[in-house]
Amino acid sequence: MPRDIVRTTQAPSSPATYSQAVRAGGLVFVSGTSPADPRTGKIEARTIQEQTRQCLHNVSAILVAAGSSLDKVASATVVLLEEEDFAGMNEEWVKWFPTDPPARQGAKLPVRVPGMKISIAVIAEA
Repeated sequence: MPRDIVRTTQAPSSPATYSQAVRAGGLVFVSGTSPADPRTGKIEARTIQEQTRQCLHNVSAILVAAGSSLDKVASATVVLLEEEDFAGMNEEWVKWFPTDPPARQGAKLPVRVPGMKISIAVIAEA
């Protein structure tokens, strides 16, 4: 099965160890995406709502670069630093997925990145 590596400057760049996304088999697999501002590379958002919003802006930009969109997201993985941020993340999440939201799972961040409270990965139709 052929696969295409997806890259965009409209979202934070990924480390050399993985791609922002891969398009394969009619799907787009977006790697865990941080709330970093793509222009500065820094995490400027402070609250979990602001960081969730920035993550989803970044995920959206990657999906657009892959020829997809948030409307085509089938599954999402939300990784939080602190479980008490779950309610605040959900508060912002429902603004982006008000009806027919994707399947979703959660996890806890395995490493601490200064200032980062959340990372979001998705799988969408291409």
